[in-house]
Amino acid sequence: MKQVTATGQTVEEAVKSALAQLNTTKDRTEVSIIDEGKKGIFGIFGSRPAVVKVSVKIDPIEEAMKFITDVANNMGVNVEIESFQDGKHVHFVLTGEKIALLIGKRGQTLNSLQYLTQLVINRYADQYLTVMLDAEDYRKRRNETLIQLAERLASKAVKTGKHVALEPMPSYERKVIHTALVENKKIKTYSDGTEPYRHIVIAPK
Repeated sequence: MKQVTATGQTVEEAVKSALAQLNTTKDRTEVSIIDEGKKGIFGIFGSRPAVVKVSVKIDPIEEAMKFITDVANNMGVNVEIESFQDGKHVHFVLTGEKIALLIGKRGQTLNSLQYLTQLVINRYADQYLTVMLDAEDYRKRRNETLIQLAERLASKAVKTGKHVALEPMPSYERKVIHTALVENKKIKTYSDGTEPYRHIVIAPK
């Protein structure tokens, strides 16, 4: 966090001096008054300057976007990022050429990048935020694929009378499977294993 300590005849002057040094505006900073100063007799004798410490607030979403851009550039991908915040949920939509490199096989690269971005954003956020990364509508297409997979494997579990274990998935993908099958009275679903190998099991009732 960038911060400076500045002095002035008044607190306002000290703050103004600090903002000039940081090249920023007051709304993007936190101000701590170390000493309010003292005017002294006739404004000269026994006077003491005001001292303030001004810190630049770090925008967690900006830091997250910077992180994604750096990772993408290191992979040879020029990426454009749009961000949307809905309460504690932050969505980043990635576009650009070679975007498939950021998605990876079955979205594994995108999931890993999403996990790391969530760590970065929560290093700077005042409250815990959840992050969702999407590229080329991958999440929507993946959800459709997961729903079809869930229905197919539920039928298999009913037909064979055996438990069917799916591949490990992140929690929000497991939720898609659970939700897709919640109305099916012939089977039950539950999660098994520990992260990052936690997976869903479909069991016939």
